[in-house]
Amino acid sequence: MQHSGTTHHDRSKKFKAPLHGGKGIPGYTYGTKEVARSPVSLKEFELLKNTILWTDEDEKYIRMSREVLEDQTDDILDVWYSFIKVEPQLAIYFSYKNDHRLNKDYMDAVRLRFKQWILDTADANYDQKWLNYQHEIALRHLTKKNQTDNVDSVEKIHFRYILALAYPLTATLKPFLAKKHTHDAEDVECMYQAWIKSVLLQVCLWSQPYVKEGDY
Repeated sequence: MQHSGTTHHDRSKKFKAPLHGGKGIPGYTYGTKEVARSPVSLKEFELLKNTILWTDEDEKYIRMSREVLEDQTDDILDVWYSFIKVEPQLAIYFSYKNDHRLNKDYMDAVRLRFKQWILDTADANYDQKWLNYQHEIALRHLTKKNQTDNVDSVEKIHFRYILALAYPLTATLKPFLAKKHTHDAEDVECMYQAWIKSVLLQVCLWSQPYVKEGDY
């Protein structure tokens, strides 16, 4: 598959992982000493990647998606948040604990990190720092929920919804991958499949604190 005279070999050179960004986002601690080491080793993560059939092509295509998505992140989040807000079983995780009213400030704070998560996912920097931060995200769904933004909300996100959200997050992304018409349909499908795999990989990592010791 070629587009605008660029070969697959050329593309694999072009789409390198960018330098990491996200500085200045409140509560965004990727790569800092505040983040504990993941209990999942890099070797175990490699086995997960093998299980989900992750390939070098997936890495290339998900990195290709960054330039497509980076100026659409707010539009993507508008879609995701509009879905979350109207589903009471999801909105409650962004609500005040006492009366379950939606806490807009909390949603806005999380949104900044969610926006950066899109870019981090597209960067696909699968090193120890990235793995550690996935564990931090997992803890913020469970034992560390509310601490980052100092809010009084429900104590945890129930795991079944983390699993279930993997579908709407990826399914709604495909139109954004195709929107600019800068890549042909086959490229778009390859980027989309890489995103599906990456989100599932991350959900697998986020599941670790929820699983009884010895069963993960």
